[in-house]
Parts: sequence; structure tokens; C-alpha cells
Amino acid sequence: MPPDTTVTEWADGNRRLSSENSAEAGQWRTARTPYLAEIMDAFTEPAVHKIVVVASSQVGKTEALLNMLGYVIDIDPGPVMWVTPTNDNAEDFSKRRLAPAIRDCKPLKRKVATAKGRSAANTTLKKRFPGGMLTMTGSNSPANLASVPARYVFGDEIDRWAKDAGGEGNPAGLLEARTATFYNSKIVMVSTPTTRGSSTIEVEYMQGTQEYWSAACPHCGEYRFITFDNIRFEHERITEGSHERFIIGDIAYCCPACGCLSTEKQMRDAEHKWIAKNPDAATSGTRSFWINAFLSPWMSWEHIIRRFLEAGDDPSKLKTVFNTLFGQLWEERGDIADVDELAEAREDYEAELPDGVLCLTCGVDTQDNRLEYEVVGHGLFEETWGIQRGVIWGRPDTPDSERLPNVWSQLDDVIDRQWQYKDGQTLKISLTFVDSGGHHTQDVYRECAKRLGKRVFAIKGKGGEGVPFTPSKPSKQEATLLDARGRSRNVTVWLYVLGVDAGKEKIMSALTVQTPGARYCHFPTDKARGYDAAFFDGLTSERMVLNSSEKWVWKKVSRHKRNEALDCRNYALAAFSALNPDMAKLERARRGATDQPVKKARRRRVSKGFEV
Repeated sequence: MPPDTTVTEWADGNRRLSSENSAEAGQWRTARTPYLAEIMDAFTEPAVHKIVVVASSQVGKTEALLNMLGYVIDIDPGPVMWVTPTNDNAEDFSKRRLAPAIRDCKPLKRKVATAKGRSAANTTLKKRFPGGMLTMTGSNSPANLASVPARYVFGDEIDRWAKDAGGEGNPAGLLEARTATFYNSKIVMVSTPTTRGSSTIEVEYMQGTQEYWSAACPHCGEYRFITFDNIRFEHERITEGSHERFIIGDIAYCCPACGCLSTEKQMRDAEHKWIAKNPDAATSGTRSFWINAFLSPWMSWEHIIRRFLEAGDDPSKLKTVFNTLFGQLWEERGDIADVDELAEAREDYEAELPDGVLCLTCGVDTQDNRLEYEVVGHGLFEETWGIQRGVIWGRPDTPDSERLPNVWSQLDDVIDRQWQYKDGQTLKISLTFVDSGGHHTQDVYRECAKRLGKRVFAIKGKGGEGVPFTPSKPSKQEATLLDARGRSRNVTVWLYVLGVDAGKEKIMSALTVQTPGARYCHFPTDKARGYDAAFFDGLTSERMVLNSSEKWVWKKVSRHKRNEALDCRNYALAAFSALNPDMAKLERARRGATDQPVKKARRRRVSKGFEV
């Protein structure tokens, strides 16, 4: 081949995929994974010295690296370092991926001899070829990292590398030093993303061109990187004994620009191109790329969605889905922010309702001399917005008077209010949960019975491990109402029992998320909305502690005065969980999208007594 051959041209002409590692064994075709062409050909750009690739699983990233390595051995030889997290990983790569690749590629088979023993020129971790030597090692081997000069460095899964190579320092830094004597050096760093704030690949990516493989919307032509936040779907959970499965349908992509829906096939057939957020970084010689499983020809969107649903609320399983499928960094659920940090993160809302809000619920805590409430806005993937926090002073058992309406009439003003978006559209509260504990149980039952048409329900919190947060089917309770003539009659009240401890865990977990998006909690700066220091003090008022019986229980922290803010948020989230609305449908209605998914829902869903 001529010396100006690109990696893509070399691979299309010479590379064969091995049956041991590919479901599509045979001749390599870059057209099958067009997003890899630009990445591979950046390797032969003279001005590019570093290539950074953030990639989920099943997108062909390892094959792309093998194509670059094959090009080096066959076209432009020199000393090569291939670094994996550990020596065991390096040995596994050599035997399972590299050996078949060399065996099935004629130019490489002619130039790389078979490993014949420790004393031979070629061993499992060392491969000699005309003009160069390939050394494979783990990031935890300081002797190899610090002593072998290399023109080419391939770093695989760098987010899983050792943080310190045997006391010699950061492995990535040691490797860059090995290339210093080569004016034409190339460093390729690849990894599945891990945790935000501790991800090496994230840092390297941000220093490059920050390119995303973007698809053109079939409706408006806007190019966007497809992420899970843009995927809409219907699903139904089927429980069979101790097992559960999911029926998934109506899968579509929702364009962030125009709100129109497109099928998976339409998006795969759409025009694609790499779009750089930081193109000026190319002048410094670093190109960086980000790809995820939504691009993979071997991974259906239904499979990705199913894996997400199966992960449930298990943080370790969700982290795997976020990293390996969504291709997203995970927000570590560590200690929650303190009161000052939460207050500093407050935002200026452009209207009563921020654009991401699709549903409103209200949680009400009952005290002897007041009602406290919070109205919470819910968006996609458990993102929430604090809308209004308030206190209504007065005894819950006090009737209306000509001089002053009672607390329940004042609560009606909140429940009946039409909350407004910037564009003038409005939204009402869909469901309100009122705490019936304490000294006013019958008063709460009576007032909730009056407001059944407004979807106001009594709840009772139940603590303890294993009590589910999502309320089960409500139970019937009796309450006594007086008519205008003072005659009493019994009415049925529906009471929900919810797992308050599980709800507190969800709240505290969400408060640790640092980036707007899935599970993030937004709070407003407007003082009239009630999100002051006292609110955040109450929201963070409880922690898990080990009691005398060596059981973990929730307990109020001594320095915090009140916990009503935490309770109200808990009840509002439980109301949303019980309602279980079709968020994709709500978003379509909000954006006024005219395009509907191709498939119809296979069966109507009924959730906790509410048809949705």
C-alpha cells in the first residue's frame, strides 16, 4: 500500500474479524460502523498526536484500536506500548484478541512471529515485527511504563488503571514521558466512562476537540447526539412470583430542538456527522470523541431500555448501565451537600414552571397548629423542581368562619391553582398526599373525603426496612361528614400506606447528584417560593444511624430543628410514584409534537388505581 494510506483504507483492504470475537466474522467493513472512520483516520493526521475516545460497550472500539495497531505493524512501524488496567488484562488481550487478529490478517501474520517461549523474540506480552516491538503491560507495572521508549501508546480502559504505578506516579504521565523523544508520536486513550469527578478519560476528553457523533432530525434537520434523555418508550412491568419482566413498546427519539418523534430506524438511517464543541483544540494536536450504544449496529434500543428497567433502583446495576450502555458518567452517591451548598445551588426560574416540568404533585404535613406543604414538579428520569413551599397557620380541626377561612380552604387555593409556564401554558397539581398521623387523623380523613374529586388522599407513613416506597393499593377507612343541616353521615376514605424510610433514601440519594438531568433536584432563588435556609435545614434533618440493636434507622440530627420539609418532599414524591404517569405522553402534549410512535401500546396500563 502507498505510504499515504489511511487506517480505514488499510483495514478495509486487509483486516478480517475473527470468529472467536465477532458475531460478524469476515472482512472488516468500516461502512458497518461509520462513526469509527474519523477516529481511525485521525491516527494518520500528521498534526494529531493524541486521540481520546469515550465509548460504551459494543461499539467496536477495541477493533478500531486493533486496526490502528495493524496499520503500525504493516505500514508505519515503530516501538509500541499497549497498556491495560492490569498485567492479567494484558495477557488476556494478547491471547484472546490480538493473537486471532494477527492469525487472520495475512500482512500481520507474515510480519509477527508466533510466541514460542520466554526466551524467544516473541512472547505473550512482547511481539517483535520489522521496524518495531509491541510491549503489552498493565498500568500497575512501573518498570515497563517508565523504561520502554515508545512512539505509539495505546491505553485501553484508562479509567480502570491504577492511580499510582508502584509509587512511580500516574501511569498516563509516565507513558507520555516515554513518547517525548519521538516528534511523530501518537497516543490513543480509550475507556468506558466511570464516575464524574474521578474519571481520567473525562479529563482527557475535555482537553480535546470534544466531538459527538450526531444525527440529523428527520423533521427539523437539527444535528444532535442521541442520549437516553431523548429516548421515549412505553413499558409494563409483569410480575410472576418472584420474577418480573417488562413489555416495552412505542420506542422513539424525541428531538430536543423541535419535539418531534422519530423511530429507531429513522434515526439509524438519518445523516450523521461528528460535531466538535471545542474545535480549536485540534491546533494543540488532541482530538477527542464520544460514542454510546445507541449508535451500535449490534445493540437495539429495546435491549438498552430493558437493561435500564431491570436495574431498578440498584445503584451498582444502574452505574453499569450508565457507563457501559448510555456511555455516561455516573454521579457518585456520596454524602449529601450541606445546607449552604444546597442554598448556593438555587436557580432563577424563568416562570412559575420551568420548561422541564411535566407533572405536579403536592405533599402536606399535618401539625396541631398548621399545615405545611410542598408542590414539586417532576420531569423525565426523576428530575425534580421545587415549585412552592409554604405554611398555612391554623388548627386542622377549626371550621371555616366569615372572618377567616380555615386551613383546608387555604390549601384549596394551592391545589386549585393553575401554575404557568413561560409560554403561557398552565398545569394543575395531579395528586396530593396528606399526612393523617398525629392528633388529627379524623379531621384529615374528613377533609380528604370532601376533596376526592381533586385527587387529595390521606396517607400514613410506615418506617422500617423492606417497606416499599411506592404505595400499594389503598385501604378503605371511615370518616363522618356533617351536611348543611348538621346531620352526620359516614363516607369512605382511601388511605395509602407508604414506606417513608425508602422515600428518604431516594431523597438523600438525589441530593448528591451534582449535574442537572436524571435525578437532579432543582430549587428556586425567589424568596416568595419558600426555599430558604430553614427549608434546607429541614430537608437534610435526618441521617441513617446504627441503633443499639445494630439496625440502621433514620434519626433526626441534633443540630436540625424541624423535619417537616423532608416529610413534605417525601409525600410529594410518593404521590408521583402512586400516580405513575406516562411521562413520554405528557412531554408530547407539552411540546405539541404531532408525530406519534409507529407501534401502539400492546395493553392499557393501570397503576395503583389511576388509569394512565
